[in-house]
Amino acid sequence: MNEQLTFGEFIFRPFTSDDATAFALAVRESCASLAPWMPWAHPSYSETEALTWFQSCQEERTKATAYEFGIFTKNGELLGGCGLNQFNFAHRFCNLGYWVRQSRQRLGAATSAVAVLSDFAFHQLKLARIEIVIAEKNIASRGVAKKSGAIFECLARNRLLLHGKPASAHVFSISNESFETNP
Repeated sequence: MNEQLTFGEFIFRPFTSDDATAFALAVRESCASLAPWMPWAHPSYSETEALTWFQSCQEERTKATAYEFGIFTKNGELLGGCGLNQFNFAHRFCNLGYWVRQSRQRLGAATSAVAVLSDFAFHQLKLARIEIVIAEKNIASRGVAKKSGAIFECLARNRLLLHGKPASAHVFSISNESFETNP
């Protein structure tokens, strides 16, 4: 399975230990836009935390239980992260998530992530459905889902746990129309 994906101006690849400094810096820079929706993001996020995350990503990839990617420019600048996780193989669907560092938002990285990961999920992993679950008040992420062509399905009560409290979330989906639904 190809470890590096390309879409438009962006490269998507697994994180390596060489990315730890840039990752930690991107998280710290972006706390204002990340922390409300991603409780792991905090102002003192360290390289050690990044390396621990990268190791977890590699273990999950090896087990085929998650596929996390860094989002990079073609010159190697780290823009953020994205991934496929929470797989339900019995029903052939998963969750898709993304984040982009604050200084590089609104350049198309997140919508490109949705496109490239959807292609990967449908063609490499043979899934039928992707869900994008977004906290109710995360307007920017909802905009990305809509711009990417994801279909809004519902506002699910208490769908996420944010900072120890249940939170409602918008559920969007992308379906693989070529997947045979009537065997």
